[in-house]
This record gives sequence, structure tokens and C-alpha cells, in this order.
Amino acid sequence: MKACSNSWKRNTFRPVGEEETMSYVASPSVRSYAAERGVNLDRLAQETGRETLAREDVDRKADGMTSSAPTASPDAARYWDVDHAAFGPVTEEPLSRIARVAADNLSAANALIPQVTHHDSADMRAVEAFRKGLRDEARERGTRLTALAFHVRVLARCLREFPRFNASLDASGETLVLKDYVHVGIAVDTPNGLMVPVIRDADRKGLWEIAAEITDLSRKAQGRKLRPEEMGGASMTISNLGGIGGSAFTPIVNPPEVAILGITRSQVMPVWEGEWVPVPLCPLDLSYDHRVINGADAARFLARYAALLADPRRMLI
Repeated sequence: MKACSNSWKRNTFRPVGEEETMSYVASPSVRSYAAERGVNLDRLAQETGRETLAREDVDRKADGMTSSAPTASPDAARYWDVDHAAFGPVTEEPLSRIARVAADNLSAANALIPQVTHHDSADMRAVEAFRKGLRDEARERGTRLTALAFHVRVLARCLREFPRFNASLDASGETLVLKDYVHVGIAVDTPNGLMVPVIRDADRKGLWEIAAEITDLSRKAQGRKLRPEEMGGASMTISNLGGIGGSAFTPIVNPPEVAILGITRSQVMPVWEGEWVPVPLCPLDLSYDHRVINGADAARFLARYAALLADPRRMLI
């Protein structure tokens, strides 16, 4: 067995035909793994535009996932081969490298994974009351205790209770890798594109620590200051559109994860409890890989998730 340093190394190279000097970061273990699989990391970084390379990137390259992503056939291309200027004034805006890479990855994920989305909603009265009761303490701590912190904590609990959701298929699609850790990714919308920092060992952390990490990681993502160890390796990702709006959407599973949770803005709806009661309900959208998870499991997962949000005291049991 080869011994390797725990230090991370940044490589810098100048792509052919480009003036900008680009660089990427890869851990020693990723470099060793790439060498074993015959993957040139310099070329991979240039092809993907990634600033941090992980084992999953090496696997995708070695297994031909990126090259197998569907491309428009000559017949299909005619739908986009249009002179739009013939109909009125237009301007052209080249897609950024990050946007092009994201488009390729999303196209591959959507084509290669048989995805289904299950929808539910959660009663947020207890969470909002709890947050209100902790408002003074949050101010003293200088921490924003958002509803997202509760979502991360509840998701971490559910991933422990439903291990098939905390898993990944291997490259052959014939073996399920069950994970004995719980890392939760948080999709962050930045001016440079979507970034997904990860809260490590979320099942071992309390609400205050999770809330502080969400704030810190989001700030770093906005400033493109995330460290390599703060990205990659998520058990599952949360895509939260609650601060923008909407009532539901269908998030796309981010391989090698087997599920992703979408959250939109809570809406006050009438609920019958002997009488009609106004209840803030948070829409939940769970997309999952049907090769690993069936519909009944998805329904049970979200039902449990909603029950924990409706009564956070259950997390202490």
C-alpha cells in the first residue's frame, strides 16, 4: 500500500488556445486514484472546468459518463439552428465555463438516472415557535437560526433511519455502497453559478453548529472561497428555493447521490383539526433514483421527515 501525504496540491496549467491560466486542486488520494484508473487530471480539469477534482470526477471520466451524455443529433440540432435576428433585435451572451459544465452534468444525470419526484408538505408551526423562542439567544450568539438548519438536522436523522437514501451505486450499477457517515450538501446560488458546500457529520451536530456552518459556507460560496474539503462527498443535497418563492419543483438528482430534497416557500393553508386552522405548510419535493429507491420508500421517507419537522422533540427520542 502506498503512503501518501494528507496535504492538498494545486496544479496550474495553461489550456491550449486560451490566454487565461487555470488551476485546480486534487488531494493526494485523488491523484493516486486517477493514476490507477489512467486519468490525466490536467486534461480532466481542462475538459470539465472544475477547480476541485474528486474521485467522482475521475470515475465519470474513466467510465465514459461525460462522453456518454446525449448530444443533439444532426436532425435534432435543427431546432436550435435558427436565425433569431430575423425576428427582431438580439444580443449574444456566451455561457460561462461553470454554466457549460453544469449543463453537461445535468444533461448526463437526467439521461442516465431514472428519476421520480415525490411531493409532500410539513407543518412548520412547531419549528417557527421554537425559532421564535430562541430569538434572543440567537441574537446573543450572533447566529441566524433559519428554518434551513432544522431541515439539515431532520434530513441527517432520516438518512440514518433510511440507509438506502444514504448510499450510492458503483460505476457498474450492480453494487450499492452504503455510507456510515452523514454529510449534507447545501445548494447555493451564486453569481458564478451553483455551488454545493457540504456540512460534514450533520447527524452529530446540534442546531446552533449547523446554523453557523450554513452561514459560513454560504458566505464562502458567494466569495468563491470554499476550500476543497468543504465540497464533495455529500450523502444527499438540499436545494432550498424558499427565499425566492414557488410552490413545488422537480430537482435533478446529483450523482453519485441517489436522492435530492427540494424545499420551497411555506404557505399558510387551512387544515381541518375539528375546525379549520391556518397552518404554515412547507412544500417538500424528493427526487430519487428509481434503480435504488421505490415509491413506497420515498413516501415513507418524506412522511417521517414531515413528522420530525411537525414535532422537533421527536429528534430527542
